[in-house]
Parts: sequence; C-alpha cells; structure tokens
Amino acid sequence: MIKALTSEVEEFYQQCDPEKENLCLYGFPSEQWEVNLPAEEVPPELPEPALGINFARDGMQEKDWLSLVAVHSDAWLLSVAFYFGARFGFDKADRKRLFNMINDLPTIFEVVSGSAKKNQKEKTAVSNHSSTKSKSNSKVRDPESLGKYQKQQPAMKDDEEGLEDDDEDEHGETLCGACGGNYASDEFWICCDICEKWFHGKCVKITPARAEHIKQYKCPTCSHKRARP
Repeated sequence: MIKALTSEVEEFYQQCDPEKENLCLYGFPSEQWEVNLPAEEVPPELPEPALGINFARDGMQEKDWLSLVAVHSDAWLLSVAFYFGARFGFDKADRKRLFNMINDLPTIFEVVSGSAKKNQKEKTAVSNHSSTKSKSNSKVRDPESLGKYQKQQPAMKDDEEGLEDDDEDEHGETLCGACGGNYASDEFWICCDICEKWFHGKCVKITPARAEHIKQYKCPTCSHKRARP
C-alpha cells in the first residue's frame, strides 16, 4: 500500500478512475497492491477498506487526496489487525503486544506526508543529546528505580530542556558515597538500592554495560553488612 502511494503513485493514480464504480485499495503480504472492486467473497464480518477512493480524486489536490487515502488505509489495517486479534482470542497482554508492534512502525499517512522522516530526525537528535549525559539512569528498565532516580534528580527528566552546565550546577551537592567527589556530567554514576547513595561507577567498579544486567544494586558497604552472620 505504501508503494502504491509513493514509488508507484503514477500507476495508482491512473487506476483510480472517477468514472469507474466504487474502488478499494488492497495490500497483500507479498508487498503487492491492487485497486479493485470490493471482493464479494470477503466474510461480511471482516472490516472492509474505504469504498470509492476514486471518486474524490478529481475534486482534490493530488497530495491531499493521497493523504486521505493513506488515512483510510491506516484505519483499515488497524481494524483488520484487531479483528484477527479478537478472532484468535488475544488477551490483554497479546493485544498490547500487537499494538506495540504496530506502533513501532510509522503509519502510512506519516510516510506519505513525510512526517515519518521528520520524526526520525527528531528522535535521532534527542538520542544524540541524551547520550552525552553520563549520569546514566542505568536502571531505566526498573520502574521503581526510575521513579526514585527522577525524585532525587528532578533536572534529569526528559521534559526539561536544561543544558548540561545547568545540570552540573543543580547536582553539585551530590557526592560519591565512596570517594566523596562531586557529581560531574561526564562520568557514569549508579545508585545503591539499599542505602540510596550515589557512587562513581569507577569507584565501585561498575560499568554502564554491567549495570544494565543488575536488577538490584548493593554498594560494597551494604553488601558487607548483609554478609555478616
């Protein structure tokens, strides 16, 4: 369907003759597309694509018409996806997984309108900016740790636009529980889940890569306390 609305748009445009009957755009798993009349053998309960996409062709600007067809195509694909999800008995977790898989890809409208490329550039810019901050939320996959991290370090929230210099000023009072050194934005830090103190990664011999595999981090002091009989 994306090919019909982008790389093969001239052929698609020609096939959508307003003089013909109600036409539909179909996409197939083979990555081919087809403009045709509604299929009579389609089960009546199956969601149907938008009818009569050809009628509006000559009454709109080509760009606007293609965007309209893209929106209808997105709606049809979502309907079909969740129709089969219901038919196959998807539970809440399966439906959520299905939606996340769909949402990981740009919509047809985003591709046709060009907003998909714009969003990708913005995500890349945000990703590059975030990678320069090394007071890493190494436990971002742990909701509890993330909440605690944000509570202790409010200026590290994604919705704030402070520069790294401001970040260092705000967290200058954060001291390493091992060496007593101040926070610096060019160093990796990690928080103990027991005493909630922050440490330079180098002081406790923890790297960002290793931190990703730690479910609950205990600093050397807390580990020693737990080891006592």
